[in-house]
Amino acid sequence: MHMSAASAAGRFTFPGSDLSVNRMGYGAMQLAGPHVFGEPKDPEECCAVLREALAQGVDHIDTSDFYGPHVTNRLIHEAIFPYPKDLVIVTKIGAWRDDKGAWVLERGDDFLRASVLDNLQRLGLSRMDIVNLRMGGPQDDIAAPMQVMRQMQDEGLIAHIGVSTVDEAQLRIARDIAPIVCVQNHYNLVHRADDDMIDALAAEGIAYVPYFPLGGFTPLQDRELAAVAQEAGQTPQAVALAWLLQRSPNILLIPGTSRRAHLHQNIAAAALRLSPDHVARLDAIAGLGG
Repeated sequence: MHMSAASAAGRFTFPGSDLSVNRMGYGAMQLAGPHVFGEPKDPEECCAVLREALAQGVDHIDTSDFYGPHVTNRLIHEAIFPYPKDLVIVTKIGAWRDDKGAWVLERGDDFLRASVLDNLQRLGLSRMDIVNLRMGGPQDDIAAPMQVMRQMQDEGLIAHIGVSTVDEAQLRIARDIAPIVCVQNHYNLVHRADDDMIDALAAEGIAYVPYFPLGGFTPLQDRELAAVAQEAGQTPQAVALAWLLQRSPNILLIPGTSRRAHLHQNIAAAALRLSPDHVARLDAIAGLGG
């Protein structure tokens, strides 16, 4: 069996499902224009990135109707529809963009339903594999929107449910309402507030998908990361991605880019194995080692 570049870090099966993916996936957010708003400068390259991601073995694509808005879903459909049968497309709902590009959180019943239907229509699907419910912080009530998510799951619009930007209390409430297959939160080499959550989820076989794995809009900058990368003959970005993959077996990566050259660099990190010494030094950046 031919081993693809994206499969080098192994596979993960979402709990209670037949959905199995390579741990190195792809996030579509950067296919939209600047600040994830409007059209991309080079739509042909964006479509080429999506096709190349599949060629490299990516079978997990993360998107949202509010990226663009609607731009990434349209490009995904344009570039790779009809989809390979093993491709898992995950979307996120709970927000929209105003005409100035601001991010507006909203989780009313009708809005959430309209968002799922919009994703289905633009992606050309009859059911979403996984939909993440995007929260705004620990102060938000997750129970009411989760009831809507559960209802849409019962109706067959959503196969599986994930949650995004949640704390442990919200996660407990969500799991009382419906099974949760993944958590998508802010986490990377230097932003490690979720360490305990990741370990707890790993014990239960639930996926953890870090957003901003390379720092997001402000790229990771750390002297020790740079030193380890130099010693390993790798870029800091590759080392930061490899560290995440070695951090826990339930971590799935969805780094994004709109250029094929950068896509290859990201996916190559799936095969990078950091030495115990390098891992310990990277752990110590945020005190994980002690």
